Amino acid sequence: MSGKNCCTSKRENGLRSSISQCEGFSNEITQSKLIRHDENLIKLPGGEFLMGTDDQDSFPDDGEGPIRKVYVQPFAIDRYAVTNAQFQDFVEDTGYITDAERYRWSFVFHLLLSEEMKRRVFHSPKETPWWFALEGAYWKHPEGPDSSIAGRMDHPVVHISWNDAMAYCKWTGKRLPTEAEWEYAARGGLEKKKYPWGNKLTYKGEHHCNIWQGTFPVENTREDGYLTTAPVDAFSPNGFGLYNVSGNVWEWCSDWFSKVHTQAKISKNPAGPEVGTAHVMKGGSYLCHKSYCNRYRVAARSSNTPDSSSGNLGFRCAADIE
Repeated sequence: MSGKNCCTSKRENGLRSSISQCEGFSNEITQSKLIRHDENLIKLPGGEFLMGTDDQDSFPDDGEGPIRKVYVQPFAIDRYAVTNAQFQDFVEDTGYITDAERYRWSFVFHLLLSEEMKRRVFHSPKETPWWFALEGAYWKHPEGPDSSIAGRMDHPVVHISWNDAMAYCKWTGKRLPTEAEWEYAARGGLEKKKYPWGNKLTYKGEHHCNIWQGTFPVENTREDGYLTTAPVDAFSPNGFGLYNVSGNVWEWCSDWFSKVHTQAKISKNPAGPEVGTAHVMKGGSYLCHKSYCNRYRVAARSSNTPDSSSGNLGFRCAADIE
């Protein structure tokens, strides 16, 4: 099966230079010796698991397969994606400026814009015309200058680039998870299942994640209760206690993206290629739909450039266990 990725768009070279960046700032964040927001961390035992999928619903061109044995050492990972409240703590403490602010724009889904904000749109990618490049969109104003995160402090922070996520992780004394760690944690102890809870997307009409219902990209019936992001603790956790590892927001991993995987009998603590042009993203988002971008499955994956951001892109942190 092949499929297009509706869920993200990237900063291309022309767009990077179309609006000047902020000048006279420093975003240097040193690795914290203290663990901040450690109340979110769940310690996991690690071990061997089956990563990837050869399922008929998979996208082979994304490098989802083959199914392979992977070993990860014990580690800790946040039960929730990083929230607006937590990211605000970081910004207030460090004065950090996100890539979306530096470029002075980010991608916003078309249905979320007011009529005033639509007049500020200066670009829409041909391949994904539902994404609008909007001046003034960033984590604090997710749908542009006339929006705010008031009432959404427990929602995942969005418009976060890989660079931004790395800076936050350093401030907290944590790090981004590897793709293998993320998938091990997201599976919650289940083997070869599509979702963190099993193989059925819904059971008796109950929704387990925040994804698109209806006709993408023109109508979302909101059967799961949400048009855009949901609180980070919405829905039930998986077997390891992690929330919203399917849907809601895409989550950055530390790895550079590659479609080729090691042929070792057991891959131990894989961390991806040493170099690359884009980093791995996992989990899908509130925009994923089976008709176009069925990437809210546990094994599904995507990628984006380190400075790209959008209204459905966030992250969660991990940490080593001493």
